[in-house]
Amino acid sequence: MAKILITSNDSDLNSSVSAVFGRCPYFLIVDEKGKLEKAIPNTGVQAVRGAGIAAAQTVVSQGATVVITGNVGPNAFAVLQQSGVKLYNGVGMTAKEALESFKENKLTEITTSAGRFGGRGAGQGPGRGMGGGMGGGRRV
Repeated sequence: MAKILITSNDSDLNSSVSAVFGRCPYFLIVDEKGKLEKAIPNTGVQAVRGAGIAAAQTVVSQGATVVITGNVGPNAFAVLQQSGVKLYNGVGMTAKEALESFKENKLTEITTSAGRFGGRGAGQGPGRGMGGGMGGGRRV
């Protein structure tokens, strides 16, 4: 029987699934029947560095084999993958809804990390101060 961990924005099954793994406010440990076993506050939520790794270590130490979450950074993703933990996207749902969707095989498996900045890239497009400006040219 799988032990399921859901990253959550609060400490109960009616709260929303956190869009981020490492800095989620709570880890909800649930059994396959949908019973909340415990809610663990994420002590790494305010960490300057290493929040994802600390969160991944919590998952492994709790014996979870399934995680329902949002974006997972590359370091945490590597730890979870090496530990055999399956990741599923439950963003936009409550923990209870995500659990039901998981039971019905309706959640999308997360198979790649979100990248260093959780999918929010710092693009090199226009507006980065590299423009040539106007004027200053020679008139003929």
